[in-house]
Amino acid sequence: MHKLFYVLNALFALTITNTVFAQDEEVKVRNANEDPEPIEEKGFKKHNLFTGGGVTASFFTGGSVLGASPVLGYKLNDYVDAGVVLNYVYNGSRDVDEYNDKYRQHVFGPGVFARAFPVPFLFVQAQLEHNFTNVNYTGSGSARPDEKYRAGATSLLLGGGLSTGRTKGSTTFFYFSVLADVLKDRNSPYVDVDFDPDNGAQRIRIVPVLRAGVNIGLFQKRYGVYDDEY
Repeated sequence: MHKLFYVLNALFALTITNTVFAQDEEVKVRNANEDPEPIEEKGFKKHNLFTGGGVTASFFTGGSVLGASPVLGYKLNDYVDAGVVLNYVYNGSRDVDEYNDKYRQHVFGPGVFARAFPVPFLFVQAQLEHNFTNVNYTGSGSARPDEKYRAGATSLLLGGGLSTGRTKGSTTFFYFSVLADVLKDRNSPYVDVDFDPDNGAQRIRIVPVLRAGVNIGLFQKRYGVYDDEY
């Protein structure tokens, strides 16, 4: 009888001890209705990728200008974006020097860019490009002979612009920018070349580059990293 009493006391004491230690431990039971914890990625983050770009369309009497500049970029941090761009512009017109002559110009090439946002709606931009130009002129008479030529030029576009709001939680926005090619290569599509009638000296003038486009964030909804954060 005494042995049974001691065994029961020992079991009771062991039960009390386990209960006390169990209360000291924090046990978290996950509710099925709770939102999932955000996915934390190290290194390269897919939701920082964005695409987009701009298009050009201009029509005038006897001619047209059509172009596109798709981009693929990455948000480096809350203030800086960087990426690559591909340019293509077609310029076609007729009756340039004489009736029924034709002028065709194709400009295409790759580039890289960086944008810095000191505030969400304002940015400065630097863009390095190398463009190739193919020109084909077909005359209709003897005033100007037919002409074909190819040229290439490196351009450094500097400037800035406005956006509808690049926030910490999104890389989707519309933008408008004004850029200028500071290298002023005579074969650049962003300059105007003429000659001084008095001495024949070549003059190269910078033509402002006006661009409007859109950035579209990729994978952001899929990962849900920005939902209800701001």
